[in-house]
Amino acid sequence: MTESPYNSTVIGKILLTPDLLVLRLSTDEPRKQFKAGQYTTIGLLSQEQRSPNSVMPLESMASDILIKRPYSIASANYDTTEFEFYISQVKSGQLTPRLFNLSLGRRMWIDDKILGVFTLDNVPDNCNIVMIATGTGLAPYMSFLRSHLASHLNTKLAVIHGAGYPWDLGYFSELTLIQNTFKNFFYFPTLLRADQNWTGLTGYIEKHLEDEILPNKAGIEIDPSKTHFFLCGNPKMVESVSAYLNKHNYIKHCKDNQGSLHIEEY
Repeated sequence: MTESPYNSTVIGKILLTPDLLVLRLSTDEPRKQFKAGQYTTIGLLSQEQRSPNSVMPLESMASDILIKRPYSIASANYDTTEFEFYISQVKSGQLTPRLFNLSLGRRMWIDDKILGVFTLDNVPDNCNIVMIATGTGLAPYMSFLRSHLASHLNTKLAVIHGAGYPWDLGYFSELTLIQNTFKNFFYFPTLLRADQNWTGLTGYIEKHLEDEILPNKAGIEIDPSKTHFFLCGNPKMVESVSAYLNKHNYIKHCKDNQGSLHIEEY
């Protein structure tokens, strides 16, 4: 009998919509301390059943293949045995439909390596932090806030999150609670398909930046010496927001260039 590769247990599953999931895992062994914003790889065997509302992919797989994909960690960096992930179902994908079909107590695989440079390491202590995301690109920012909010009380932090409908705003309640609790935190959800019941922001993120929502509503200057920006999500959003910031002298941070614009590539 082939030994199972599984090394973790599903301890939480919140199905926000039929295609949006918060998944919590408990590992058999603790992982090493990691940095908020990093990612790890999770997986399931191809023999696992798919969710009822998925679409069968064109490509078939042998039943003993471990399907693996990287995901940003949404949980706090001080917990090294329980991990949270914010996942969108790709209906014709190989892994996510199987993840959406999991139930509490089920077993799965999680890598023992935690990687990535999309962290706060290169943000000076006196700088504001603006975190911009679409969809599940919000995940690393939840780790930022859960790990570091208490240590950033003397600077301003903001999350701008773009989604389609109100039910696509994962972590809305938690982010609203943080905003009501911490005077230095600002939350700006914006919807593209809002109905008349939505009283918040609508439209694309770059529109709100051009309308100077950050200086006007949060007192955050668009200045690379004072504010660092993080971008994670739809490539078109990343491109358009980067173009806006480039006009304000922002430079993309990389190993050889210490800029104030940090982009998670995926």
